[in-house]
Amino acid sequence: MVAISECETVYGEEYILNSRGMKLFTCHWLPVEKDIKGLIFLCHGYGMECSVYTRETGMRLARAGYAVYGMDYEGHGKSEGLQCYIPKFDQLVADCEAYFKSITEREEYVDKPRFLCGESMGGAVAILVSERDPSFWSGLVLVAPMCKISEKIKPPPVVTAILKRMCRVIPTWKIVPTKDVIDNAFKDPVKREQIRSNPFAYQGQPRLRTALEMLKASERVEANLRKIFLPFLCLHGEADTVTDPEVSKSLYNESISFDKSLKLYPGMWHGLTTGEPDQNVELVFRDITDWLGKRSQDAEVVTSPQLRSSSITPFNSKLSAQEVQIEC
Repeated sequence: MVAISECETVYGEEYILNSRGMKLFTCHWLPVEKDIKGLIFLCHGYGMECSVYTRETGMRLARAGYAVYGMDYEGHGKSEGLQCYIPKFDQLVADCEAYFKSITEREEYVDKPRFLCGESMGGAVAILVSERDPSFWSGLVLVAPMCKISEKIKPPPVVTAILKRMCRVIPTWKIVPTKDVIDNAFKDPVKREQIRSNPFAYQGQPRLRTALEMLKASERVEANLRKIFLPFLCLHGEADTVTDPEVSKSLYNESISFDKSLKLYPGMWHGLTTGEPDQNVELVFRDITDWLGKRSQDAEVVTSPQLRSSSITPFNSKLSAQEVQIEC
């Protein structure tokens, strides 16, 4: 294990083995001289990784008093596997669940609240991890989540049908026609180039099986929005053309959660935590830490659907201007 002090935080990294014997990279940020408020597990987006791309997120949340852990998925970042190849999305989800739960078993963390924080494709990962054992988690932070691939970036149905047939023969080929995600995700030109210069970020065309697994995962999440009952904060830029902010509204409307918040940011793009001008990024993280702070203070919040159904009045989840917090 490597540990590096960064003033108010301590950064560490190590490799673990998943159930298939693959070596996966993990890293963490811990607060210095602060009582830990809770655990946050980062689920990064497609083609991204933890040590460089989510560094700012990890440090900000650690400075706010949280122990923050992340893992590069199979084929991503510094982990083993064919670069940016997802043979089965469920395996990726299972890897995250196993690692995250192993951290919560440490003696110093046993009584701490546990939050999943997913960005873009990682939003789908976080939701699917939570579905496997909902009562285990304290809440979700979903940043421009991939609840559905935007129609503006998804291949036409006829192309998708052809690709599904081809996948049986050439699953690893980089042939899926898509727009440049980095150009469409990150507004600030300087930050956009910094992301392009990240040697661990994948910038090639999506592999065939990867694209189809992502599509299936997003369709599964979209079909089960009504089943999400955990407390959650969903944040989305209204000018996002990579994931669809309308589906985040559907998540807010359809979820049966008794504690849910939706933040919509006019004019902001997809990369809310890394690709916006500094003042916008500050706003996003202030919203995240404010939400986490209130939930961390109430660690005994009821998460069992059985207990909730007997003690909570049914929630009227229809979207209204008063319920959605709009930021200018």
